[in-house]
Amino acid sequence: MINTELHQHVDVVISWVDGNDPKQAQKIQQHIDPQFRKHDDVAGATRYTSVGEIFYSVGSILRFAPFVRKIFIITDQQNPNLDAFVARNFPDTKTEIEIVDHRVIFRDYESVLPIFNSRTIETATFRIPGLSENYVYLNDDFFLVRPVSYNDWYVGDDIIAYGAWHSLFLYKLLWLIKPTKNGHKPVGFKDAMIKAAEVFGQKKQFFHLEHMPHPMKKSVLAKFFETNPALFNSNIAHKFRSGKQFNTQALYYLIMFKQGRAILKSTKDVFLYLKPVNRGDNYINRKLKQFNSNPSIQFCCMGSLDMATEADRTTLLEWLATTINIKL
Repeated sequence: MINTELHQHVDVVISWVDGNDPKQAQKIQQHIDPQFRKHDDVAGATRYTSVGEIFYSVGSILRFAPFVRKIFIITDQQNPNLDAFVARNFPDTKTEIEIVDHRVIFRDYESVLPIFNSRTIETATFRIPGLSENYVYLNDDFFLVRPVSYNDWYVGDDIIAYGAWHSLFLYKLLWLIKPTKNGHKPVGFKDAMIKAAEVFGQKKQFFHLEHMPHPMKKSVLAKFFETNPALFNSNIAHKFRSGKQFNTQALYYLIMFKQGRAILKSTKDVFLYLKPVNRGDNYINRKLKQFNSNPSIQFCCMGSLDMATEADRTTLLEWLATTINIKL
């Protein structure tokens, strides 16, 4: 029997940092090992630089998922100052916004602070006080671009698992031939998914997820890490991204599949990914044409906007503002 108490609310959790803040940049430099300063995959500036994505991300939730009860924004002693933006664009919204500091989600584990690593932060999102059982996790460069319903994330006591199964053998082989950069093999997005599969005891395949919202269940992660405290401790022990870490969302999907509570759905027709860096003159036009020709696309990620040309960045942010119908 489904406990309706657990399904009356859906919250959203967004991890955010303003790397343009001189205090934040100084803090990073104080704690990073000098050998990693050149490694973009570990602590490159692009991992922290903000071009205002948080406004578009929050705006897209308020516009296209008004059923969301509360938006929690996880920060490190920072504040995106969204009040005026929300009042201007969504004066009648009933969705609350709460800033959650790292010290809150890492209470009783203060020795790991400060943290500059999204994989560490994602491991502890379920520890937000007052978080609903069902919550959707986003990075600040994830956006909704068309209306989303509750059933796009949850169906009864099940979740929609957007992604696909991939061969572990193939990707381990590809990793072996991956070239080194600045003296080491870059820590990639897939590597943490593969690590999650290994942690979970998967032998043949791993679940490949995309840069898009993930429907989570607080009790599932809480129970798993209560049963496996060593995994929680090891994954939060890294201030900066490490190849030893697993992707918590990928691990969570494996748990849900094992419990028979995950409904597999392809991202092919619902997700638009853009990374406008060295892509050629027609890249953006081609991507936006893809969006216009496919009314099923609801989710979007724009990676490395800070590294795009000013013209391309302006084009994409203006498109986002128009699509979401917001004014900054």
